[in-house]
Amino acid sequence: MVQKLIRYRFLFEELVKRDFKQKYKRTVLGMWWSLLSPLLQLLVMALVFTRLFGRTTPHYTIYLFCGNLVFSFYSDATKGGMNTIMGNASIFTKVNVPKYLFLLSKNVQALINFLLILLVFFLFVAFDGLPFTWKFACLLYPVFCLILFNIGVGMVLSALYVFFRDVQYLYDVFTLLLMYMSAIFYNIDGYPATVQNLFLINPVYLFIRYFRKIVIEATIPSVWFHLLMLADAAVVLALGCWMYKKYNTKFLYYV
Repeated sequence: MVQKLIRYRFLFEELVKRDFKQKYKRTVLGMWWSLLSPLLQLLVMALVFTRLFGRTTPHYTIYLFCGNLVFSFYSDATKGGMNTIMGNASIFTKVNVPKYLFLLSKNVQALINFLLILLVFFLFVAFDGLPFTWKFACLLYPVFCLILFNIGVGMVLSALYVFFRDVQYLYDVFTLLLMYMSAIFYNIDGYPATVQNLFLINPVYLFIRYFRKIVIEATIPSVWFHLLMLADAAVVLALGCWMYKKYNTKFLYYV
């Protein structure tokens, strides 16, 4: 896979550039929407939920920002990756190129947006008076796992979307449900231990929880927590790779 990326490096770079141009085509602010969109979402959520949950949750703005930051990255990468096979059929039906290049280019675009917002997030952390410690370096781990997880989910979705167009509408409903189940704007500490453990089934919540523990609580999650995140990413990525390998030739008959 690495050798193919090197071999098709020029194509990959052009795909990333193309994705950026398409996303911000005919917009006045262009790439600034990468920063403004999540910040406006944060503002709306803060106005709506601060009175409900902010009184009992320390550093609620940062708490909310952690959830919005991680979930936006997940949603942007996976929704964008869903149409990568169908949207690039005119290319790979004429030229023999690895189909995962199109998915990876979407994920690179989502990653760049995420990193830009992450810089703004750190500014909010500084303004809120939270100390920057060496533990912030541990945030590289959930980001790495989330990248692998996003690629895996994108592979699964893009493969399914070739055969079943209904996936697009079902996934919109699923992401809405997932947002409410990821404790983005509310705190689960008041729930019984059994209910709190059920949230750990949700991989997106794990990534959000990791950010909050490092930034707000200044504690490093347990080894078990790290292994669970890595297992989620590895399983989904393996499933996505298997689907791409199994249905690689069949894609040509359905696009």
